[in-house]
Amino acid sequence: MKNYKSYIHMFLLLVFGWQSYAQNIIKIPPYLKKGDTVGILATARKVELKSLQPAIKLLKEWGLHVVTGKTIGLDNNQLAGQDWQRATDLQQMLDNPAIKAIWNAKGGYGTVRIIDRVNFTRFRQKPKWIIGFSDTTVLHSHISNFNIVTLHSLMGISVANATPQAIESLRKALFGERLEYTIPAHEFNRAGKATGKLTVGNLSVLYSIAGSVSEADTKGKILFIEDLDEYLYHIDRMMMSLKRSGYFENIKGLVIGGMTKMRDNDIPWGHNAPEIIKDITKEYNIPVCYNFPAGHITDNRALVLGQEATLEVTETGTRLIFK
Repeated sequence: MKNYKSYIHMFLLLVFGWQSYAQNIIKIPPYLKKGDTVGILATARKVELKSLQPAIKLLKEWGLHVVTGKTIGLDNNQLAGQDWQRATDLQQMLDNPAIKAIWNAKGGYGTVRIIDRVNFTRFRQKPKWIIGFSDTTVLHSHISNFNIVTLHSLMGISVANATPQAIESLRKALFGERLEYTIPAHEFNRAGKATGKLTVGNLSVLYSIAGSVSEADTKGKILFIEDLDEYLYHIDRMMMSLKRSGYFENIKGLVIGGMTKMRDNDIPWGHNAPEIIKDITKEYNIPVCYNFPAGHITDNRALVLGQEATLEVTETGTRLIFK
């Protein structure tokens, strides 16, 4: 009887141990090669086809084919069509085996309105690159729970004003070349070294999906945040919410990207965005990097979310190296 129970115990360990291992395997979509097809669509704010010509031209220069979604050119007030239209466009590109990457055309707001309409079954079986930032954080965060890597990078519409470095980082990421960044020191940086998966993106979106099925698991990971056009007290409120939810107790490192075009009230808040973040995170013994070139800025470098990276912050600067 004892041997019988031992065999059962060993069997259960093998089965559930393997399941646990399988759940933690990082799934990297196939890197692109010349001749592959990239789909461009809009899951949020409306966008005209003419605004995407620089992005289409760029992809063709890289030897890629381009298809544009049915949402491009649709007009539903601020949004690129009705919710069902945006969800259908995304679903069709996710399920189309000929499309190897999906590039979001524009951010704004609206992806959270369609995420629960989308079936990711085929995508989970055969992942493809999801590309974008800002409101695309909804997709990045949701998909991170499948352990599938996504790409925080330029939107289609932002190619026209992007720096050569940002564009080149996107190409490298999509074609499987190694990404490594070295940036100058910032006075608020906290020195240290950490290795872990990089995760999330836009702070406002992270705040808005907290507690939902789309919330990313940030435990043991390096957290990246950036934002645009927020009142300073909103930044404080969102950062306090993350703190009270235990985010900063469980992460290995913190990377702050662009905190761009922040607003203030008639009665000033009294601190800018980096000062707010520094004050709220000062008690945590983790490496922190400020002013990383990613977010709502022209030099929006590609970040491979869900992939292992090493963050090294020293007095002379910061290095972020993807494995």
